[in-house]
Amino acid sequence: QVRLAESGGGSVQAGGSLRLSCAASGDWRSFYCLGWFRQAPGKEREWVARSGLIDTYLSDSVKGRWTISRDNAKNVMTLQMDNLKPEDSAMYYCGAGPATRNCESGYSYWGQGTQVAVSS
Repeated sequence: QVRLAESGGGSVQAGGSLRLSCAASGDWRSFYCLGWFRQAPGKEREWVARSGLIDTYLSDSVKGRWTISRDNAKNVMTLQMDNLKPEDSAMYYCGAGPATRNCESGYSYWGQGTQVAVSS
């Protein structure tokens, strides 16, 4: 069993910054892959960042603005979100799953989500 505890999020003006953290606990093999996903009202959930034990990936929509990092000793993944845009507003979820190719799939554990609101 895996438990994911998210923190961070909030409201900010466009151009501002926020930091999200996800702390994982349980069988490490079940959270080999950690990722951040977001879902805006009326839209499907989309991935924005993901991390294996070493490799990290960012979606094109956030590349150059955001940074993902992972502390394997503490089992914490952090998403530093800079230069936020109104279109980044969404509920952000931390997901976890076992090792898959580039951590593209297999996310079966989810956090409760944290809201990010960016005003123009």
